[in-house]
Amino acid sequence: MDPTIRTAELADLPAVLALWRAADSIPSVTDSEAGLRTLLARDPEALLVVDAGREAGGGIVGTLIAAWDGWRGSFYRLAVRPERRRQGVAAALVRAGEERLARLGAVRITAIVADHEHAAVALWEAVGYVRQADRSRFVRELAG
Repeated sequence: MDPTIRTAELADLPAVLALWRAADSIPSVTDSEAGLRTLLARDPEALLVVDAGREAGGGIVGTLIAAWDGWRGSFYRLAVRPERRRQGVAAALVRAGEERLARLGAVRITAIVADHEHAAVALWEAVGYVRQADRSRFVRELAG
């Protein structure tokens, strides 16, 4: 598959959230239209989508947040509609995200993956990412 990847628009946000639910993404406190609006206000090109348009099963079929904080690149919310998996959508999103972050100056990219998501772990390994065994992630939610 050679998907067309573009940056998300405000009108895409309900479809993005619906895709995350359909893809069984682990919900997060930031999974809201307001959260995505804040992301796009800060970085209008951070949210990449694969839009299959009018073809069968069309609409938004994949997403990736490729975030740049001026120091390091980070990937979040790589999600593909279940019936579109194993067709190259995720790998194409990763490569597009890498290109975007490299243009911005990133020399290292981090992808956060839940340990129990074995298919996701396998995907990241297949596209050349290495698990960083000597680090732990610490999180504190500031919202409600």
